[in-house]
Amino acid sequence: MAWFKREKKGISTLTEEKKEAPDGLWNKCPNCKKALHSADLEENKYVCQYCDFHLRVGSKEYFQVLFDNDEFKELFPNLTSGDPLNFTDSKPYVERLVESQAKTGLKDAIRAGHGKIEGQDLVIACMDFNFIGGSMGSVVGEKIARSIDYCIKHKIPFLMISKSGGARMMEAAFSLMQMAKTSAKLALLSQAKIPYISLLTDPTTGGVTASYAMLGDINIAEPGALIGFAGPRVIKETIKKDLPKGFQTAEFVQEHGFLDFIVDRRAMKAKLAAFLRMLNN
Repeated sequence: MAWFKREKKGISTLTEEKKEAPDGLWNKCPNCKKALHSADLEENKYVCQYCDFHLRVGSKEYFQVLFDNDEFKELFPNLTSGDPLNFTDSKPYVERLVESQAKTGLKDAIRAGHGKIEGQDLVIACMDFNFIGGSMGSVVGEKIARSIDYCIKHKIPFLMISKSGGARMMEAAFSLMQMAKTSAKLALLSQAKIPYISLLTDPTTGGVTASYAMLGDINIAEPGALIGFAGPRVIKETIKKDLPKGFQTAEFVQEHGFLDFIVDRRAMKAKLAAFLRMLNN
């Protein structure tokens, strides 16, 4: 009765007979550490099914979640950064750009697209943290500015999804200029009475928070997102005091009046569509 009694000790399998799981089939939740199957994770909008932790995702995934049938026209896809300062740190800036483009398949830290959300036109500009920490350089500012011009011309609402470590140090003042540039463009959007929705995701920090991320007609965030100017560690080292529990989380920021509401990613599309319908009516 070999079914109920093991006749041989141990299990021996030849190396060539062993099967490997394909790369990318499984993920691990950074919060609860449980294994997540990629197909289940995608179906659940990249939110952990066990603890509701929102995993960091890029523009590809946000467009997939928000645009109807993942159909959209990408805007200004070929903008790339120059090297106005001939900047070099551990490696030349040009080399860093080439490496990031090869690694991520992106031209820079932002993509913009025009599509529909529950049948309503919407332009989305979404930042990608994997491209040099989602840093705001001249291309990020220019693509946001051109997207706003596109919205004004076609009378389409604008959604900005922020995910950034702040201004890009390799472009110095050229990067900081984007704060004023994008803010001025948003003022023109407001004058044209076209809605601007700002969605803050994890993390939204630095000059991005200090400019377009906080200028929405409504400011929305995902649960648990880190939102602030300087990071908690820097602030703690500066003031030499322990910070309040949950400091700079989306919930903390909302409690102090800087956010209108926090929305689960799985309900984000329905919430945005309802808001757009309300404005159109």
